[in-house]
Amino acid sequence: MNLKDGIIKLLQGEVVPAMGCTEPIAVALGCAKAKELLDGEIQSAEVLLSPNVYKNGLCVGIPNTKEVGLEIAAALGLVGGKSEKVLNVLADIQSHHIEEAKELLKSGKVKIGIKDTDEKVYIEVKLKKHNGTVETVISNKHTNFTFIKKNEEIILEESNKSEVKKEPYTFIYDMKIYDIVKEIEKMDFEDVKFMLDGLKMNEAVAEKGLESELGMKVGSSLEGNIKKGILSDDLLNTAMMFTAAASDARMSGINMSVMSSNGSGNNGLTAILPIVAYMRKYNVEDEKLAKAVAISHVINSYVKHYIGRLSALCGCAVAASTGAGVAIGWLMGANHAQIDGIVKNMIANLSGMICDGAKVGCALKLSTSASAAIQAVLLSLNDAIVPTRNGIVGETAEETIKNLGVLSEKGMKITDAVILNIMNHMQECH
Repeated sequence: MNLKDGIIKLLQGEVVPAMGCTEPIAVALGCAKAKELLDGEIQSAEVLLSPNVYKNGLCVGIPNTKEVGLEIAAALGLVGGKSEKVLNVLADIQSHHIEEAKELLKSGKVKIGIKDTDEKVYIEVKLKKHNGTVETVISNKHTNFTFIKKNEEIILEESNKSEVKKEPYTFIYDMKIYDIVKEIEKMDFEDVKFMLDGLKMNEAVAEKGLESELGMKVGSSLEGNIKKGILSDDLLNTAMMFTAAASDARMSGINMSVMSSNGSGNNGLTAILPIVAYMRKYNVEDEKLAKAVAISHVINSYVKHYIGRLSALCGCAVAASTGAGVAIGWLMGANHAQIDGIVKNMIANLSGMICDGAKVGCALKLSTSASAAIQAVLLSLNDAIVPTRNGIVGETAEETIKNLGVLSEKGMKITDAVILNIMNHMQECH
């Protein structure tokens, strides 16, 4: 497979619509699939999750409800989810489904627990009804069923290997960042035109967050201060405002889909909305916009290949906003050294930002990440780049990303466990 085809395959596979935070939605998906395979009244449902999925789903709003958390997501999947809609599994939930789900939870038939596994994405559902049992397993990716069993019949069983070894485009992650950017630059508009769908989708969610003052109201608060003249109406603040507003809306459980990136809706917002801010400030033709969004998604996927699909590091900060920075740098005419510099500046700046689960407070991290992306671009275009061997910054962008991957994989495992323990302790106290 050549580089162009690999990039298109990556974009088609990793850039998909999602309604609600992808971790609880993936839990609902696993439950919905199990429910669809067996008729009758539910006797029990045991849902076991990897620590990362558990952490990310603990405190986040669920679409079409005013509820938060994994329990309601699982129950909704069991009573009204539609697995054929994949990450939009709860799109058709009605008020009666919510009441049924609440009654199911009150009955004590649904149990959520943590699976002892090193896998980042793992969701196991064991459903028992009066006429049989069903077991489903999602692993590696939020939509990837690797095991399905109905009674004693195994319907699906896949080798439990990381998805990055199975996908045909993984060779991209061994390539130079600048070579990827130049390849996208050469593509025909028709090859990447579908990227504009996600731009429009996420822009609409940001607008909703601004007008409705959802979540923490980070985006609308920034907008208010811009209108008062306290903050300047510039690219940096506009990027912060739009990105935060979309997260405000999404984390509060708004009934709108976002275009996700590499398994994360917030990654999709962060990868796209700083580009929307640039578009709002400068006249950019559709072809360049589509290519910029493609660059952002591919770089996000590149970084997440090394740090993990879910991590103790905030992927919006170190991966998605790095993609947005590279894309905006490209729009502004950055050369090879400056593209490398954007990556180095981003990782030098935000490598310490932790992920403590999906929640309304993510709007703060997304606004910071968008701000850092613009800052990294402007500094790099002025040839102000973090020097080599400054902390974990390597000779090249690629070496720096790999160093970040080592930090995430080998240095942050205990951090992830400590974060989860703190979150669980606070849940128990309340």
